[in-house]
Amino acid sequence: MVGVKYLTQLEKEHETRKVLLSLAQSIQERDIVTYEHSRRVAVYAQRLARYLGWTRREARNLALAAMVHDLGKTWIRNDILNKSAALSSEERRMMERHPVVGARILIGCDVPPFYVETVLYHHEAWNGNGYPVGLKGEEIPLSARILSVADVYDVLTSQRPYKAPLTSREAQERLLKSVGTHFDPKVLDGFIHLLKIKPHFTLPQHVCSISTQAQAEPKLYSLIAGGH
Repeated sequence: MVGVKYLTQLEKEHETRKVLLSLAQSIQERDIVTYEHSRRVAVYAQRLARYLGWTRREARNLALAAMVHDLGKTWIRNDILNKSAALSSEERRMMERHPVVGARILIGCDVPPFYVETVLYHHEAWNGNGYPVGLKGEEIPLSARILSVADVYDVLTSQRPYKAPLTSREAQERLLKSVGTHFDPKVLDGFIHLLKIKPHFTLPQHVCSISTQAQAEPKLYSLIAGGH
């Protein structure tokens, strides 16, 4: 009986993984820049989670959540998503809805709450000034706090239409200015330590070609399954 339950749980995890990788593929087809950003964030988040003591399984699950953390952006118009100038107040409100939109899509796909909460709260801030809910401190799920650091680091070190990339050192300095306000101090301290002990921690920014779902799913999963 125990064996049957265990296999059923494995089957559920397999189905969840298939759903999340399929959604990641949809991001790739909609916006390759967002997909590549998500791919790098997944690796950073997985490495950070492992450093903070998460099991390999837990860290892989976080990486899967990171692959779809910007899923809601696939519903944002290109003229807003790729705008090089500052966003208007209305455009920013639309952009800030992407965690809610992404979470709703995940709920509709019947994935476990861990993934929904991680996506929904990855823009919450330690001091309570984040969005969409305004959670504060440890009210924010740890998965979302880890994802937040990885997400912002990649944004800072990547080329965007509105900015040049920062060096790793410049990005660290920028992150440290927000410790205790935007970021969980313990999580950020762990991330900064990883950057210091791993000189080649930062992944190169590049755009890969769009592959079929059959090709993409094994590639995506091997990427996150091989993280440390």
